Amino acid sequence: MGLGSKLAIFARRVKTASFQRMNQNIQAIHRETGKNRVFLFCDMIWCTFRYNVGYLDYHVFGFAANRGRNRKTFMTMNHNVALARMVNDSACYPILNDKFQFLEHYGPFAGRRWLDLRSATAQELEAFCKAHPVVFAKPHSDFGGRGVERLDAEQIDDYEALYARLTEGKQYLVEEAICQHEELNRLCPSSVNTLRVVTLLVNGQAQYVYSLLRMGSGQSNVDNISSGGMYTLIEADGIMHYPAFCDKTGLYYDTHPFTGTQFEGYRLPYFKESIDLCKQAAMVEPRLGYIGWDVAITPKGPVLVEGNNLPGYDMAQNAKFHPDGIGLLPVFESLVGGPIRKA
Repeated sequence: MGLGSKLAIFARRVKTASFQRMNQNIQAIHRETGKNRVFLFCDMIWCTFRYNVGYLDYHVFGFAANRGRNRKTFMTMNHNVALARMVNDSACYPILNDKFQFLEHYGPFAGRRWLDLRSATAQELEAFCKAHPVVFAKPHSDFGGRGVERLDAEQIDDYEALYARLTEGKQYLVEEAICQHEELNRLCPSSVNTLRVVTLLVNGQAQYVYSLLRMGSGQSNVDNISSGGMYTLIEADGIMHYPAFCDKTGLYYDTHPFTGTQFEGYRLPYFKESIDLCKQAAMVEPRLGYIGWDVAITPKGPVLVEGNNLPGYDMAQNAKFHPDGIGLLPVFESLVGGPIRKA
């Protein structure tokens, strides 16, 4: 990447930066490492220019204590975009980004019933809710947990009014609630705590790359990190070996702050089955080679919640999960058989 491109990226990052959040991260790193705040600020600016790494990535990747060649092993946002462009056909993105198309393509892996209010009537909505006492209404093309609403049939007395409100708010998708495995309820019962599994198609075969468990905070019905949730890496044995991190607070947790469940040693049920499910789903559309699958674990096994055409690159590279200080870029480049040029 040339000097001009680096300067352009640097300028964009400065323009969109939240200096309040930047200071919050500097304070957190100072508490964790004892390093001088002025040094941390200057090093953050250098890393933004040299490695295209923003202040949050700087914190999450542990760059304050990880210097030299190791920094070059971390996959950045630009690498992530470049990889997606290499192996994904953007014409297929609506299959993943539109929840209706996703359910139509990957229905056998979803394990739940759903209703489309663009064509269904208020009477059909009433029948659906009474058949499934707890449902979730969602926008079909939004993300990050926005617009997701839990509906309990026992609390609904006017389905015409509900239908009008949901359609007016474009919450056209109504889905049967996923019944979560009791072991996942032990972590956080107020949300469906999903496993993020990343797959990459290599020579026509689906390869498992890594997985993360995302948990709700106990204060909302979603597990999204943008909504205050937390996450931790799950190793190949399906067991938690690390604390969980919350972007919103910038803190690591050894136990869940709401339920008190201990993270280290927790074994995720149906882990192998979850990986197998995602590898099977990855073969459905070969033009989508790089996908981050969200998986819910039910008492009967795993089901797909959704797929993402641009999996997050940052969470799996959290410094707490990589005590050797090595990022994931070498793993991805080994799989694709060559360097991933920054976008």
